[in-house]
Amino acid sequence: MEQQGKLIIISAPSGSGKSTIIGRIMQDESLRLAFSVSATTRPRRGQEQHGVDYYFKTQDEFEQMIENDELVEYQEVYAGRYYGTPKSEVERITAMGNNVVLDLDVLGGVNVKRMYGDRALAIFIQPPSVEVLRQRLINRGTDSMEDIKARVDKAEFEISIGPQFDHTVINDDLDTAVNEVHALIEDFINN
Repeated sequence: MEQQGKLIIISAPSGSGKSTIIGRIMQDESLRLAFSVSATTRPRRGQEQHGVDYYFKTQDEFEQMIENDELVEYQEVYAGRYYGTPKSEVERITAMGNNVVLDLDVLGGVNVKRMYGDRALAIFIQPPSVEVLRQRLINRGTDSMEDIKARVDKAEFEISIGPQFDHTVINDDLDTAVNEVHALIEDFINN
């Protein structure tokens, strides 16, 4: 019987480079990584597609998933704005012997690590500083200044939770951060 896959949890404050790092890591087929598609109530951005980038749900649909215990984790990140990981996604990916990558809110990452224990590796991506993070969010050009302030305030809290993860990688230099995350994942799935 093929071995069940493992869970790779990657969390970071918004704007820390997490999505870019995950994108680079996913290119290494030897790691047998598959991306878990999260469910969310937030509106689509740009060219995002349902079932590819996220499962876009109404608040009622999402709350029904919570009630039916269909989520590995979920967070109400901002008022009325939920993000969560469907259990069906984790089961589908790991049953095929692949390792599931969970791009999670920081509190969600901590909760999933607790739930799966040694079957999960939790990596926290940290910006070099809160000021660097603020500038990255401004440069990204996708959020209002009000949203940026909320994200920076939240980031300060999330950085305080970072020590609860198995490893912290500071994204000061992208290539270095990608290499560090790759090495951590490779060691975890091969042992």
